[in-house]
Amino acid sequence: MAELRALVVVLGDQLDLEAAAFDGFEPEVDAVWMAEVTEESTHVWSSRPRIVMFLAAMRHFALALQAAARPLHYTRLGAPDNRGSLAAQLQADIERLRPARLIMTAPGDWRVLQAIKAVAQASNLPLDIREDRHFFVSVREFAAHASARKSLRMEYFYREQRKRHRVLMDPQDTDKPLGGQWNFDADNRESFGAAGPGPVPPRCGFEADAVTREVIALVEERFAQHPGRLESFSWPVTRAQALQSLRALIQDRLPLFGRYQDAMWPGDPWLYHAHLSAALNLKLLNPREVVVAAVAAHEKGQAPLASVEGFVRQILGWREYVRGIYWTQMPDYLERNTLGAQADLPPWYWTGATDMACLRDAIGQSLTHGYANHIQRLMVTGLYALMLGVQPRQIHAWYLAVYVDAVEWVELPNTLGMSQYADGGLMGSKPYVATGKYIDRMSPHCKGCRYDPAQRTGESACPFTTLYWDFLMRHEAALAKNPRMALQVKNLARMDATQREHVTARAGAIRRGEVGGHFIHSESNP
Repeated sequence: MAELRALVVVLGDQLDLEAAAFDGFEPEVDAVWMAEVTEESTHVWSSRPRIVMFLAAMRHFALALQAAARPLHYTRLGAPDNRGSLAAQLQADIERLRPARLIMTAPGDWRVLQAIKAVAQASNLPLDIREDRHFFVSVREFAAHASARKSLRMEYFYREQRKRHRVLMDPQDTDKPLGGQWNFDADNRESFGAAGPGPVPPRCGFEADAVTREVIALVEERFAQHPGRLESFSWPVTRAQALQSLRALIQDRLPLFGRYQDAMWPGDPWLYHAHLSAALNLKLLNPREVVVAAVAAHEKGQAPLASVEGFVRQILGWREYVRGIYWTQMPDYLERNTLGAQADLPPWYWTGATDMACLRDAIGQSLTHGYANHIQRLMVTGLYALMLGVQPRQIHAWYLAVYVDAVEWVELPNTLGMSQYADGGLMGSKPYVATGKYIDRMSPHCKGCRYDPAQRTGESACPFTTLYWDFLMRHEAALAKNPRMALQVKNLARMDATQREHVTARAGAIRRGEVGGHFIHSESNP
């Protein structure tokens, strides 16, 4: 066997033929390494849609590598010599292939990075970790931004990136934003109203080809006890499909993306959302081409500025910001629990078997499609877990397990920081808490629910509303010091001792599983 100069390690979320790891690649002396291993589906109890998403995309990328004439060592899940974990498989293949060094693009998961580093060290091999070019901002650049500020607010970071990359800036005055304002968020909070969303463009889905069908059959067999359904799986798993999804967004959904980005409607998971996060996070799409396409749509008069700005903010602002938070705060970030939350995640989060209509809808579609929009994640499933007092690592594991777009660098800060306020305000200036009236305002879920969002106590009281007041009471002293929470905390003064006792009693019944569905146990959960 000819001497192998470099083994290029490619992970399941690095499916890009132009990745930095391939710079200088020479087929005569280099080779690519990929592996499907059980541990990546079991370190959290991954849903079947998420497992299929990664494995199908990996297998299609393997075909792309072969078409590009790049030598590939690929271990399938069912291979007899599969060692079960990335570290063990890589160690075994290093011993067999005897490369002179390892090369990889920086991974998106701290755990995986440490595992690969440990293998390289144990094998006495140099490990060349290269910058991930799928981001506008490097980790070093974000660290420099953070070091110069007392607080890390996304809005100011976002404005810097708009200026730096010349995105949606006034052509007459390049220091000013197009349209005279940086953020159109206030224009992007409409609900559908009683009439509903009306005809919504169909989802851009893809029929499973032979490769994906093989993966689906494999997952149905090997991960039969894992949550989720696969009958409707139609996510993009190739570069060509991802580009088609991008074109469909620009043409069909972007014009109304901003206006309805916070709206929900029962039974319709897709609405006017982008559905591109999985393709972006697996590197089937580059965020630069996504931003360019959205800005071009506005320049051509195909989409209003408010919608385009709201979309760009998610890519150039929020996505870059959470990655910077992750890599500058890990590994300690994973352990943060500022509010001291210790409750267990309700078992029905793995089944959707709850009598709360909004949660039943959000969890049901999450298990069916591996998808929920950002408001369902933040202000339904996340809000409930926050006010219930769920231990942050438990709700983190659920989000990481359930969604097809979940990679830890993006999921963890969104969960622990934005959703659960477990980082004490590093990301968000206040806990995002609300009564059931917020959900009633943004969707018709409450009209078909047994609970009344206007009631905080009594048999018909909405658990969201009860838990909201209970949350304020439990954390009153700490929240009173937060200027953005002062008005909400002051409202507690209107409650006498008896009312507080009733709220506490009702909240206790919710936590014991006597209200809302906690008593409905999953047939199989971790």
